[in-house]
Amino acid sequence: MFNSLSDRLTSTFKNLRGKGRLSEADIDGTVREIRRALLDADVAVPVVRAFVAQVKERALGEEVSASLNPGQQIVKIVNEELVGILGGETRRLNLAKNPPTVIMLAGLQGAGKTTLAGKLAKHLKAQGHTPLLVACDLQRPNAVKQLQVNGERAGVPVYAPHPGVSSEFESATGDPVAVARDGVAEARTKLHDVVIVDTAGRLGIDAEMMAQAADIRAAVNPDEVLFVIDAMIGQDAVNTAQAFNDGVGVTGVVLTKLDGDARGGAALSVASVTGKPVMYASTGENLDDFEIFHPDRMASRILDMGDILTLIEQAEQNWDKGEAERMAKKFADREDFTLDDFLAQMAQIRKMGSMKKILGMMPGSQISRQQLEQFDESQMDRIEAIVRSMTPHERVAPKIINGSRRARIAKGSGVHVSEVNSMLERFGEAQKMMKKLASGGAIPGMPGGRGGAKKGAKGGKKKPAKFGNPAKAAQLAAAEANKPKAPAGAAFGAGPKDFDPSELNLPKGFEKFLGK
Repeated sequence: MFNSLSDRLTSTFKNLRGKGRLSEADIDGTVREIRRALLDADVAVPVVRAFVAQVKERALGEEVSASLNPGQQIVKIVNEELVGILGGETRRLNLAKNPPTVIMLAGLQGAGKTTLAGKLAKHLKAQGHTPLLVACDLQRPNAVKQLQVNGERAGVPVYAPHPGVSSEFESATGDPVAVARDGVAEARTKLHDVVIVDTAGRLGIDAEMMAQAADIRAAVNPDEVLFVIDAMIGQDAVNTAQAFNDGVGVTGVVLTKLDGDARGGAALSVASVTGKPVMYASTGENLDDFEIFHPDRMASRILDMGDILTLIEQAEQNWDKGEAERMAKKFADREDFTLDDFLAQMAQIRKMGSMKKILGMMPGSQISRQQLEQFDESQMDRIEAIVRSMTPHERVAPKIINGSRRARIAKGSGVHVSEVNSMLERFGEAQKMMKKLASGGAIPGMPGGRGGAKKGAKGGKKKPAKFGNPAKAAQLAAAEANKPKAPAGAAFGAGPKDFDPSELNLPKGFEKFLGK
């Protein structure tokens, strides 16, 4: 969604690197590029004006001129201002003191309200709530049926006393206000602590739509009125949100279709214009493609700084603890990392969602936007097919896979032999890395990694220093001769006389190496 804006801002900040001090011309040029980037992203003009004015005021102030790295300070200012226009702080649902908590969904037709109702219900159920879905959209064809299917997929009951219409040629019957009122009463009777009311939408804002939404609100007195908005509709999203806020009185906003290729200006505008926070974000068609909206994390994504906190949360929710403990024990026991383990780990990662989404949350991943967009998700399927085409013995001991076995595996998985060779080669490198980590070593090339001895150093022995002054050389030799020698086996000088090797927590049978 924010790819274009992210690329523009990142390119702008690159021009500030290496500058010890920013002139007023540098700041003016940076602010001008930021303004253009925001306008190209369909951000509302009043929001852009206020944003760039605040950034410029802070950039010309002492907080930049006194900074050791003004370029990074500008990025910090832009990040903080982005968090501000996105709502500032994460806003949670206001739960009723006396259940049930009533949540009303409102918005235009096609914004994704019915799908979102199922996602929100599943999200709340995972938190320990017992939600009930109420089908009040009696106008859109098969809207009630869609909600029932989503409720079944989420494992949440649906209150739908009226079937609604099944085609656009039928006239809408039934009273959505009565359905909403009876749905809340049903929730109280059956002890549901949350009620999600799915209301009807229109292709555009009209008086009839607003009157119906207002009547439902008056009938059920909701604790939250969430305005569901399509993030791909651009500038018009702000006008629509403002109209619903004036006509119905929304308490929060939900952005849908954030996985689309639109420029994302609605997300940056709606909270600032309406004064209502963005509470949730929907990023796909699956019921799990749903997340709480964190302004600070979204700002980090826009500035291409990653979103490691969301990545950790998704791992905690989807990672199998039993599998993690098994791998940790195997790692501690220095057992070989096999292709079965590789398959299990790949399955755990795929539970977290799209690989593109995961890689996009990684800070400093050194993956360009173009490479990320060209990433082939089906490559994961091909790798899985290759591994599953191997025998159990081949997965444990891949070194036995010769030419004829490779040809058989390629035929069984429907790929070329070269892909099998490539996969085995990459797995061999991963296996070596795992062995090195298990033995206490570090990965070469990484910070803190040993990476082998330096060139010119033989056996790690230090060559004696050479001096042109014979007197100084003799003085150094005498000092070395008079230095007390540590007893054999003591790396840090003499140890205590009553040293007992049995006091150490050594592996069984290790005593024979201590000379005892």
